[in-house]
Amino acid sequence: MVQVDSLYKGQEMPLQRDVEVISIPFGKTVTLTEDSLVSVMQAKGSSVSVAHEGRLFLIEGSNLDALGLEPLPKPTLPEDASEDEIEQFVWDQLRTCYDPEIPVNIVELGLVYGCRIERLLSGERIVTIRMTLTAPGCGMGEVIAADARNKILGAPQITKVHVETVFDPPWSREMMSEEARLELGMF
Repeated sequence: MVQVDSLYKGQEMPLQRDVEVISIPFGKTVTLTEDSLVSVMQAKGSSVSVAHEGRLFLIEGSNLDALGLEPLPKPTLPEDASEDEIEQFVWDQLRTCYDPEIPVNIVELGLVYGCRIERLLSGERIVTIRMTLTAPGCGMGEVIAADARNKILGAPQITKVHVETVFDPPWSREMMSEEARLELGMF
């Protein structure tokens, strides 16, 4: 099996099975059928962005076998995880989310303004992510939100994930980590 980091932009391959994908920029789940020819756009984190018939799609790590890659296990936590471990899990999952057009994760890019985890009387936990986009007109918000939701919901302790997109304060490149600025050549 091929590994995600061995894929390169423009590589074409037929899908080896029907696969649910997230449409870009709409964030809706659709199915691409077996033998559909896709072209790799970006392989970062635990997902791959592909093009098919002029449209872009995000394939999650657990579905990478559709590309002939080793599927990644869905992220999860032990049942007895502490509150700190749950919060760390959420941040770790956010670090695997990428804007399909930018090769830096959304945390290092400075898009995540905050994360709140609430425990209800029923014992359920609800995660609220407060984030922004690189520009108010950026069409990737729904894709990023869907990717974050899917990854965070891998923990059995988390019942629901809300992603709130805000534009105040507006994002600026100063919000990026030094590592992200280096990666993108924005010194």
